[in-house]
Amino acid sequence: MSVRLTVAQALVRFLAAQHTERDGVRQRLVTATWGIFGHGNVAGLGQALVEHPDLMPFHQGRSEQAMVHAAVGYARQSNRLRVHAVTTSIGPGATNLVTGAALATVNRLPVLLLPGDTFATRPADPVLQQLEVPYAGEVSVNDCLRPVSRYFDRITRPEALIPAALAAVRVLTDPAETGAVTLALPQDVQAEAHDWPEEFLAERTWTVRRPRPDPAELDAAVRAVREAARPMIIAGGGVRYSAAQDALRALAREAGLPVATTQAGKGVLPWDDPRDVGGIGHTGTRTANDLARTSDLILGVGTRYTDFTTASGTLFRPDTRLVNLNITGFDAHKQAGIPLVADARAGLEALTEALASHPRGRGHDPERWAAAKRDWQERTDTAYAAPDPDARPTQAQVLGALDTLVDGTDILINAAGSLPGDLHKLWRTRSVDQYHVEYGYSCMGYEIPAAVGVALAAPGRPVWALVGDGTYLMNPTEIVTAVQEGLPLKLVVLQNHGYASIGGLSETVGAERFGTDYRHRDRFGGFTGAPLPVDLGANAASLGMRVLRPRTVRDLREALADARTSAVPTCVYAETETPDTVSGPPPAQAWWDVPVAETSTRPSAVKAREEYDRHVTARRRHL
Repeated sequence: MSVRLTVAQALVRFLAAQHTERDGVRQRLVTATWGIFGHGNVAGLGQALVEHPDLMPFHQGRSEQAMVHAAVGYARQSNRLRVHAVTTSIGPGATNLVTGAALATVNRLPVLLLPGDTFATRPADPVLQQLEVPYAGEVSVNDCLRPVSRYFDRITRPEALIPAALAAVRVLTDPAETGAVTLALPQDVQAEAHDWPEEFLAERTWTVRRPRPDPAELDAAVRAVREAARPMIIAGGGVRYSAAQDALRALAREAGLPVATTQAGKGVLPWDDPRDVGGIGHTGTRTANDLARTSDLILGVGTRYTDFTTASGTLFRPDTRLVNLNITGFDAHKQAGIPLVADARAGLEALTEALASHPRGRGHDPERWAAAKRDWQERTDTAYAAPDPDARPTQAQVLGALDTLVDGTDILINAAGSLPGDLHKLWRTRSVDQYHVEYGYSCMGYEIPAAVGVALAAPGRPVWALVGDGTYLMNPTEIVTAVQEGLPLKLVVLQNHGYASIGGLSETVGAERFGTDYRHRDRFGGFTGAPLPVDLGANAASLGMRVLRPRTVRDLREALADARTSAVPTCVYAETETPDTVSGPPPAQAWWDVPVAETSTRPSAVKAREEYDRHVTARRRHL
């Protein structure tokens, strides 16, 4: 039996029939489609969505990049078990997807991209928005998406949709392969009719696997942990996506191991768990980094070992061994580690069971790390404290005011600027999904659209998007979407008149904060006056948000409390004080490699190079 439908109609029906199942819980995979329509998709997917409104909810976006960010936020909040699709026209709409696709793939988060494409039949050549490539007639701008997609296909014939759609869903639901998936859809093919087998349109369930470790790899990992004198755990995002937090807690408790967390892993243990020692690496805590420097074995669980985590290869001792529990062999073999390829929860449970019957080494002194953790919390209290409630708040004091207000239901979203460092070091996470910092790609402009996606995935929970002024200017458009959808987002905009994070980095590498402040400039690039008269609060209000304007710490506390209970999208717009005259966040507790000019006539760069050369000699390659 077959059903006659257009390609776009068949695709919508196919996607609506796909489900995931893990641990006996079955749920729909593609729960909605985002779209901005143009001539490349309006008559195809646009018509199909109108044809089947009962099958596929639709969300109207304002920026193609932002639509992908919203879909990524939704997928992360759903632990990669539910996804959104994103459709655009060919041309700028399609190329605007590239940044969001890169973010999704870097962070191993699933999103389905359905850009329109130029005509497969080539009735006129070139057509509007067609990229002409003299040596390859089949290339379009959508080919920009190939390197940032985990799967890419162009559907040039109706019947090609069947294997391509199945392959796309296979990648979306495979925790070892997932990321951005792109099906480029020529606009004439979208509208073409075909007789589709009913089997293609029938409901289908994709099991999200929990592969167990290989016995030989497990034995090697257990032997390494058992022989170690001072082992510790570094937990990454894979722990969260596997819902392995209870298994992690059990292993840490039974084996007596401290647990440090990456940006993606922060929250897998609550901040007050005695085994949690805070963030690791360049933006981490002294407690965690000192333990890492003295550990002879690192058990990495679900982490990619980015340069921020390893302090650009300077954090671990040369003789430190690594055991890498990861669902991908690619990540499990990093740092010349002992690979343990498995689902995080299955692997942790296997390790806990195997270690129970074996004696272990001494381990780190729990009293010593507990004392170091208490000391760090005192430093956090100092950074959060606001001795003068009538003064303008610092950024850390904004976090402190929010810290006194939230509970485990609140979700905080951030991605770029100086906030990720402050949050990783200072934030006291109450629940496994409270801390949502996108730091794999650290994409400015992610926060507001991602908050829309998170709010759709977790209705009824307070969702906070924390942004600086630089990030806000990158991508505020989905404020309109939040207003349209009736999502009561809480947006905190910190106005510090420039790129504070990169400005501070610029200063440390001898670039003297060049091009990082929002002030009038002379023809030599110097600054000539006061900050620009920019009012981002007025901009947010013009997009439909309710805006609160606290001037002091006291005002800020009231504004945050008001925003938390508000039933409409609300922005807290706060101008912050630099921490020069008050206690700010502790400085970086580990190095990060940003190369400095090897020769320069400027004293600041010469001094910065001397400091760079001192640090770079400590780099170690685990071979």
